Amino acid sequence: MSRGSSGHAWLSSLRSWIVPVALLLSWQLAAVTGVSEYVFIPLQTLARTFIELLVSGELIVNLSASLRVVLQGLLIGGGIGVAIGGLMAASRTIERLIAPVFNAWRPIPTLGFVPLIALWFGTGDLSKLVLVCLAAAEPMILNTFEGLRNADRKLVESGRVLTFSRWQLFRYIQLPAAMPAVFTGLQHALGFAWIATVGAELLFTVGPGLGGIMERGQNAARMEIVIVCVVCIGVVGLAINMGFTRVSNWVLRWRDVH
Repeated sequence: MSRGSSGHAWLSSLRSWIVPVALLLSWQLAAVTGVSEYVFIPLQTLARTFIELLVSGELIVNLSASLRVVLQGLLIGGGIGVAIGGLMAASRTIERLIAPVFNAWRPIPTLGFVPLIALWFGTGDLSKLVLVCLAAAEPMILNTFEGLRNADRKLVESGRVLTFSRWQLFRYIQLPAAMPAVFTGLQHALGFAWIATVGAELLFTVGPGLGGIMERGQNAARMEIVIVCVVCIGVVGLAINMGFTRVSNWVLRWRDVH
């Protein structure tokens, strides 16, 4: 890499910090000037609270619990979503049977199912998992279906001319064509699962999780705890998204080969 391109990359990275730093400075200025002492907590107070939660182990334990629910929901809900999307793409009959139900389900916010889930499964860990599975399944169904159904028709016909079996058509033509869409769905599923997990923890306050810490901070009128948890949720969500983007780019690196 040349010195010029390295300097350009460094400058671009520096620019990405302008808005976050400006927001932090504005927040601290509002806290110091006393615009709203309850809302704008000084950064040093937030830092002390973060260290307090970290050293006590409370933050790590609850963050781990939240991530565990996300992973379980993604594996179960995402797996079911891939299976349903694949079946819809493979069979017009199955598509006609499932599509009306799926299209009626899509506009309903995931948290809108909370009253039903609470009545059916109670307010424990199972309800949290069911809610996260629903959040992860929807984008996986849609993207798997679209990816498989939109495989290049010329390639599919070429495979049939070469007497490919249905498995060979799927393995060598349809699946590679669908992978970018599936990974896009997986990225969306990760985001939706993370949002649903925190929402479920706020609504179903049984068991550990970041949402539980926020609820306890609100009840104790400790706004600094709530803000620290909100920041942690955002930072972890950003880290998950960045990590997945790197993995996705590595797995789909064949797209850049001409």
